[in-house]
Amino acid sequence: MSQEKADQLVVIGASEHNLKNVSLNIPRDSLTVFTGVSGSGKSSLAFDTIFKEGQRRFVESLSAYARQFLGQTDKPKVEHV
Repeated sequence: MSQEKADQLVVIGASEHNLKNVSLNIPRDSLTVFTGVSGSGKSSLAFDTIFKEGQRRFVESLSAYARQFLGQTDKPKVEHV
């Protein structure tokens, strides 16, 4: 992996809850707002896909001793984040 900081967060093939194969690029270091009608998958994208993957990666970085006290988290239904 490159040591350079990526300038975008790339989500490919998100299928969590009511999302159907959504792919997008989100710029880093800026405020991004998800808007849309009720039921369009805004919360599914923000919390159940992006946040869940970040939390899972953080927990994986902890020692095995620390991880034993935390619950197992599932991977989000996404091809790539």
